[in-house]
Amino acid sequence: QVQLAESGGGLVQVGGSLRLSCQASGDQFTINAMSWYRQFPGKEREKVASITSGGSANYTDSAKGRFTISRDNANRTWDLQMNSLEPEDTAVYYCNLRTIIVSPTPAYKYLGIWGQGTLVAVSS
Repeated sequence: QVQLAESGGGLVQVGGSLRLSCQASGDQFTINAMSWYRQFPGKEREKVASITSGGSANYTDSAKGRFTISRDNANRTWDLQMNSLEPEDTAVYYCNLRTIIVSPTPAYKYLGIWGQGTLVAVSS
């Protein structure tokens, strides 16, 4: 069973920074494609950033230039560095593990599983 654990959320003033981290646990797999999402109260969950197995990143328009997604395959973690935070960034943030590579026989597997969510609150 694959499980995700999130950390790094909290309270911050405008212009501040936070670094969110997601770690996957379980046997015999390598992380492949991952994402970070956020959800505002009463709104649908939306993708903030994603990263492919080759390291190619994509961001929603509001995150471009401020957020950076990165990965560490050896530790099976992926982070979201958030700079220049604004009150509009206040939301519950979720990491998502889209696909993995399983071992010992290499094979791609779709998971689409979520972390438990971590609150980011930006005060004005």
